[in-house]
Amino acid sequence: MTTLLRILILIVLTIVADPAVSQAQNKPVIYQLLPRLFGNKQTANVTYGTIEQNGSGKFNDINVKALEGIKELRVTHVWYTGVIAHASMTDYSAFDIKADDADVVKGRAGSPYAIRDYYDVDPDLAVDVRDRMKEFESLVARTHQMGMKVIIDFVPNHVARHYHSRMKPKGVEDFGVKDDLTKAFSVSNDFYYIPGEHFVVPGQLDKNDPLFELKDLKFDEMPAKATGNNVFSKAPSQNDWYETVKLNYGVDYLNGEKKYFDPKPPVWLKMRDILLYWAAKGVDGFRCDMAEMVPVEFWEWVIPNVKAKYPSIIFIGEAYNAAVYATYLNKGHFDYLYDKVGLYDGLKRLIRNEPNADVKEISRVWQVETAGFGDRMLRFLENHDEERIASTGFAGNPFYALPAMVVSATLSAGPVMLYFGQEVGEPGKGIEGFGGDDNRTSIFDYWGVPEHQKWMNEGAFDGALLSKEQLELRNYYKKLMGIVATSDAIKNGQMYEIPLGNMNNRMYGYIRYTAKQRLLIIVNFDRTDVLAANIVLPEEILNIKAPVPVTDLLTGKKLDISEGVNIPITVLPVSAQIIEF
Repeated sequence: MTTLLRILILIVLTIVADPAVSQAQNKPVIYQLLPRLFGNKQTANVTYGTIEQNGSGKFNDINVKALEGIKELRVTHVWYTGVIAHASMTDYSAFDIKADDADVVKGRAGSPYAIRDYYDVDPDLAVDVRDRMKEFESLVARTHQMGMKVIIDFVPNHVARHYHSRMKPKGVEDFGVKDDLTKAFSVSNDFYYIPGEHFVVPGQLDKNDPLFELKDLKFDEMPAKATGNNVFSKAPSQNDWYETVKLNYGVDYLNGEKKYFDPKPPVWLKMRDILLYWAAKGVDGFRCDMAEMVPVEFWEWVIPNVKAKYPSIIFIGEAYNAAVYATYLNKGHFDYLYDKVGLYDGLKRLIRNEPNADVKEISRVWQVETAGFGDRMLRFLENHDEERIASTGFAGNPFYALPAMVVSATLSAGPVMLYFGQEVGEPGKGIEGFGGDDNRTSIFDYWGVPEHQKWMNEGAFDGALLSKEQLELRNYYKKLMGIVATSDAIKNGQMYEIPLGNMNNRMYGYIRYTAKQRLLIIVNFDRTDVLAANIVLPEEILNIKAPVPVTDLLTGKKLDISEGVNIPITVLPVSAQIIEF
């Protein structure tokens, strides 16, 4: 498509401004990493390998040099995933930490979301297991010294089947110690039960299972507890979260979800104390796992309680039901929620060039689905749950995602997130173990992350082993995040959509503007067509009285435009422009 198109934006056209525009702090840029994977230099990558075979990154690997490399991406918050002690098959009995039963552990390393001790950190991450908490505290201090804040996971909905806190402070009571095991539900119980029934481990013994010698399907739990994804049965399936048990916040799921919140259920008080414990260690925020599976009334109570003592702490909720976004933000007091089912899913279709992909989904997200609270939605293209962009199952080519990354980063003042390795095109290849060949980097297994390791370069963190294309990709992310970090229009601006007339449904444009800065953002997801147009910017809206310089901030290219104002653009396939004028 090369025909010149004149586009006139009138006051009466689509002019939608988000009333919840942030006027204060910088736009948050979050960088998620798993310490177990991030600093691991070993490259054997044996499927279902032990920690001795495949290695594990440590807190200490995330040194000043590593943090400098992260900060190059203008990161404001580092989300350290998998910090709190979770179920694992690795034996640390020399330190009074036994291996968990393989029947109810996913992967040798275990799921970071099957917490076995809320008051401890994962021993895999320590150089000296006896000093593991000190090593974590040193990481927090280093991160702060580099001018960045620390986020960790808070997993409120479920715990590991063999939860037992060895490191709890004096006076803290473990979950379930006072439960009445004869009752399926009691407001005083911490867990839900199937009275009189033994837990049935899902699956069958299989001699071809690499962990066959570790499993006997005889894990003993009597009475059986309800499973973390609301399965109130003694026999969850292999597709359920069978390695976890559901916590009881006072909701009787077996009786029409009747609620008992007064007096406060014991789990509420225990969870508040856990949050305060980690906040006291300098943690600046919590990414709250499956927040919408916990009643909003709990969040309504606990978040103000924590913020009363730590006012600047932030809460990010993992949520997938758009119908309850406003409730969890307003009543629940979350600072931010995931924008997965809205923006992420729509952008993924565009990146993959799916037949039903349409840029109208971007409009729907900010004008309808998140209207009024778009600045409180966390945008991303990768995280530990999602497929790697460079994987064969997603885009294959990481450069196909750059227009979508521009949208994710500039659509609002809310946070944007990067996942370690995304900036160098890590494809998530290989059968790690429980993770399987699923286009993701496994969170369950010990593993080296090959393309990320090239940037890490044996701890030098200099990218010396990266290819020319990988360096180009990382530099693009650095440039984009630099724009995001310094742009008044993105942090504080209103938004105008540019109707692109009869352009195809793979091209989109909008203006972000304040009195200090105006940005024209144009993205072209099409893999073959060029977007060529003259963008006419009316004085009535933008108050431009004379010729002004125009710069594409992504390339640094400059040109002058005449009074009017008329901006000629040529956007190549699978590319974007951020034009300051």
